[in-house]
Amino acid sequence: MAQLGLVEPLVVSRPKSGGPYLLLDGHVRFSAMRDQGSSQARCLIASDDEGFTYNKRVNRLATIQEHYMIVRALERGVSEEKLARALNVDVGVIRARRHLLNGISADVAELLKDKPVGMHAFQKLRKMKPIRQLEAAELMVSANNYSANYAKALLAMTKPPDLHHPEDLKKATGLNTEQMARLEREMAAGGHDYKELEASYGDDMLLLVIAAGFLERLLSKSEVERFLATRHAEILENFRSIVAAASLDQVQAAA
Repeated sequence: MAQLGLVEPLVVSRPKSGGPYLLLDGHVRFSAMRDQGSSQARCLIASDDEGFTYNKRVNRLATIQEHYMIVRALERGVSEEKLARALNVDVGVIRARRHLLNGISADVAELLKDKPVGMHAFQKLRKMKPIRQLEAAELMVSANNYSANYAKALLAMTKPPDLHHPEDLKKATGLNTEQMARLEREMAAGGHDYKELEASYGDDMLLLVIAAGFLERLLSKSEVERFLATRHAEILENFRSIVAAASLDQVQAAA
């Protein structure tokens, strides 16, 4: 606030019957402006009725989006030093984030623009050629794993022709040729198993839902449940577990 002023307006709701506006989002910004002696602020007026909290509209800033924000600020004349003071980081961090997408293909940037990919993961991707970068990015999205360690593993199993500097592969990964070959075999096997599971997941889930529905109707009959509880308690417990597991999967899918 001290360096750049109010960047994002406050969000307020219109009073129903007179009285002051209700501040929905921007309490910290409002407090900072008040401490600086400001008496006015730009505001957005929410037109819908918020039943819970305005934070339902909050999205965490992804790394690439942060890069675009920094680039736009620099293009508008804000110095690196001023941005560093505003974000409470070193100038070197601002410079690194400014050049985040140097060496990253446009397709990869588009694919990962809203994903929580860290700076170190981009460093690994930058060592790959564009086609391999896209393959690695798609694997990260499929596995929902954007960690630097996963990017390092993908780099380690990348073939030398797909790297900008193959001779630096050992230095970049810390693995020798034998270890990289073993890791490549394990990653290939893991990828094959993942594809098989992905292909069969839909059919397996459909069968589970059908079976769970049948068991739920069966257990709704008190005579059947009482018989199983008396004669086959372990089977009854398994039936209940299947019904509960299917219900949990459906809730998670709906969420």
